[in-house]
Amino acid sequence: MKNTLKKIKHLLCGGIAMALVATSCGALAQQKEVTIAYQQINGPFLEVVASGAIEKATGYKIDWRKFDSGAKVATAMASGDVQIGVIGSSPLTAAVSRGVDVQLFWIQDDINQAEAMVARNGSGINTPADLKGKKIGVPFASTTHFHTMFALELWGIKPTEVQLLNMQPNQIAAAWERGDIDAAYVWDPALSKIKQTGKVLVTSGELSKKGKATFDGMAVDRKWGEANADFMAKFVKIAAAADAAYRSNPKSWTIDSKEVKANVKLSGAEAKDVAASVALYAYPGIQEQASPTWLGGGANGGVAKALLATAVFLKGEGKIDALGKDYSQYVTSRYANAAMQLK
Repeated sequence: MKNTLKKIKHLLCGGIAMALVATSCGALAQQKEVTIAYQQINGPFLEVVASGAIEKATGYKIDWRKFDSGAKVATAMASGDVQIGVIGSSPLTAAVSRGVDVQLFWIQDDINQAEAMVARNGSGINTPADLKGKKIGVPFASTTHFHTMFALELWGIKPTEVQLLNMQPNQIAAAWERGDIDAAYVWDPALSKIKQTGKVLVTSGELSKKGKATFDGMAVDRKWGEANADFMAKFVKIAAAADAAYRSNPKSWTIDSKEVKANVKLSGAEAKDVAASVALYAYPGIQEQASPTWLGGGANGGVAKALLATAVFLKGEGKIDALGKDYSQYVTSRYANAAMQLK
């Protein structure tokens, strides 16, 4: 009887131990999974997504999800559905101002000439002053919305003197074809389409030089990033390498190159437009990004200052209730610095 009880006890203990091991293994497997949001923004990062380079370097299983605006990425990150996301400076500012605990850790691109306000041919808009009374399509709470309001301010046009319509890029392209809007401020691939039958009034590069810069960045859920610091460093190293490869040889982006094909597949752009589209952006190197010019420098860093300026705009527009106390807490150069130490 005692031997029988011992056997039962042994089997039970063994079963419990195996269950604990299985649970532990399951937890480890979960830690090696991540959901990453990307947008339809042409550039070196889309080739990284298509190549599977990050998966190969880290061993993580990645669920790549495509979004058509930074505002939607912010919502997904706030809900916990997404751990890392490509997001513009404006929707990022709105998110952190509302308490979403994320950190910007990489500049995917300096928007430069890649976002622009275009007036549709036949709309009667030849100069900025002609915008009065016209319909302008723009994704609200986006970098283009931020620059739309800044442009109107510079031109002496009150927001009430135009009709601003909240539209996503794909909606803008469709409305443009129908003649439902007179102008739009947007990015590619929609930008390339509307420029074919329109006139550029101003670009984000021109507006940034007047003191209010915009950019697309990558943000990570703070706790997830800290718990997966090795993954984050490898992620940044691969993204930086892709940018460096482009900067060293942009002419390699021919219509039949793997980079262009990857962008066509993931952004929906036409192959003939990709290289020109990517050339409109600037891609800061990793050392520059880690410096106070971008991610470094604390409250005096370039990104922290840009977020504060954007927050002032959003508050004025009633998009956020209050300004954050210190926007530098939502910016980190930790992973860029770590990436530079990797062999």
